[in-house]
Amino acid sequence: MLRPKIPTMPTPTGFTAPRTAAVVEPTTAVPNVTTSPTVPTTPAPSRPVVQLTPGTVLALVGGGTAVVLVLGAVLVSLLLAVAVTGASVAVCAVVLRSLLASDAKRR
Repeated sequence: MLRPKIPTMPTPTGFTAPRTAAVVEPTTAVPNVTTSPTVPTTPAPSRPVVQLTPGTVLALVGGGTAVVLVLGAVLVSLLLAVAVTGASVAVCAVVLRSLLASDAKRR
């Protein structure tokens, strides 16, 4: 398979002050020696197989149904809140219009 090549450390350019007297020598990458392909073995499964029993299936169906019902109730309540708000704003607009119109007729 593909194996990464480790890059060599580049030598610094310009003035550098060494801290110790150790000499750093660059290393070279040695190519890999390829071997003949071996017979592939079947790998063991990385995770266990999940077996569903009738009880777990019923629990999953019940949990999914509960989630759908709760989300539906939340969405319906939000829609109802928007509708009630819109109706109240409309009633306020009608009342203000009638008050302004009656005030204009009196003058």
